[in-house]
Parts: sequence; C-alpha cells; structure tokens
Amino acid sequence: MAVLVGGTLYSPISFTVLFALITALTTWEFSTNVNAYAGASVNRLINTVAAVYLFVAFSGFCADLVPSKAFIPYLISIIYLLVSELYLEKPDPLKNWGYAFASQIYVALSLSLLNVLAWRYDPMTNHTAFVPIYPLSVFLFLWTSDTGAYCCGSMLHKYFPAKLFERISPNKSWVGSIGGGVLCLVVAAILWHFYPHLLTLPQWMGFGLTVCVFGTWGDLVESLFKRQLGIKDSGHILPGHGGMLDRFDSSLLAIPAAMLYLYTITTF
Repeated sequence: MAVLVGGTLYSPISFTVLFALITALTTWEFSTNVNAYAGASVNRLINTVAAVYLFVAFSGFCADLVPSKAFIPYLISIIYLLVSELYLEKPDPLKNWGYAFASQIYVALSLSLLNVLAWRYDPMTNHTAFVPIYPLSVFLFLWTSDTGAYCCGSMLHKYFPAKLFERISPNKSWVGSIGGGVLCLVVAAILWHFYPHLLTLPQWMGFGLTVCVFGTWGDLVESLFKRQLGIKDSGHILPGHGGMLDRFDSSLLAIPAAMLYLYTITTF
C-alpha cells in the first residue's frame, strides 16, 4: 500500500514505472495460469512485453509527449500473436488467441487507462497536467470498500445473512457490500474537503460508489476466473495476499468504470 501511494504521488516517472511493473507482473501471471491450468500455450514474453508497451504508450500519449503513432508497435505485437500461431503448430491456437487477447483487454488495457485518469487537459491553460489524486482515489475507494465490507460483514452477517453472489464467492454478503459503499461515501467527503476544486461533493460521492460497485464486480470476475481454473490463489508473489491478480482484481474493472464516470460528468 505504501509503495503504491508513494509511487503514485512522487512523480509522473515513478507512477509510470510502478504501474508498468504491475502490468508486467499481472500479465505474466495471467498467462502463466492459463498455460498451466487451462491447456493454453500463450507466448508469455511477447504477451507481457506488449502489455507493458501499451501502458507506456498510453502514458506518453496522455501526457502529450508522443503522437498516436506510438501505438503502432503495439499493433504489430498483436498481429504477431495472431500470425505466429500459423507456424507454431500448437494444439489449440484458438484458445491461445482467446487468452492472449483476454489478458490484453482485461489486464493491460484496464491498467493503461490509469494514465487517462492521471493526465488531465485544462482548456483554460492549454496544458496537460499530472493529477495523481484521481488514480490514487480509485485505490483509496477500493481499500475502503474492502475494509468496510469485511468489518460490516463480520459484525452483521448473522443478522443479515443474505449472500451477494454465493455461487462465485460464498463469503460475500449484501450487508458487507452496503457497508463498504457507505464507508466509500465517507472517504469521498474527505477527498472533497481536500480537493473541492476537482469535483463537487455529489461528484466525489458518485465517483466513490462507482468504484465500489465495479470493484466488487471485478473481485467476482477474478473469483470466477480462478474457479474455472481450479485454483485458490492466482500466484504467490505477495506473501499473505496471493498473486498480482488477487491484489489488483477489483481495480481491473474499477479503473475503466472510473474513467467513464469522470469522462461523463466532465463532458455532459
């Protein structure tokens, strides 16, 4: 947590390096799992390099440092993943394509959209500025939602036993999720107190609830992924927390949702 907060706030470079590394480790882990447990043969190296390049290209483009042609090498790598299956003669190329592109959309694109949150164009000054509080707030809301859900669920589940999605995650309850959402509203009010120039109080609260809801879905999506593969944890790189997917599962849906939310309220 401290590394993520520090890396996000310190500078644009530390932000880019930190999340490029997270993108690499998460994409590699995804590819490793589907190769080991789903019978796929995804090229982990090319898949991971492509994911990292997409994040870096997004960073440069959103910061107005590089033109849109910076995405051309990424498109070449995607073409390679398609064409290479013609020559590798692997038993199930369709499965390899499916999982490779799933990781690019589910992991690489989602994390790359953090750059859209972090870099904001100001038409008044005709300048693009680094605003780290937007991407950081996504994780603050996610951590708050998890904490609230755990505390409320632990204390109140025997009074309100209704399960949120028992087929996928038997331990999640409606009362826990509601508690997480309420706590997100409190954090949203605190963020508004310190950053009233960025969003109004209702907008901050809407931001928090959006992240909370889609973060919960993100958690459930990753739980379904693991259930289909028959694994308990996605990896062991983080002692006590499992793998990278286990740690960033909620953010993989919350980040795109947060971007769409901010785009909507600032455009309309």
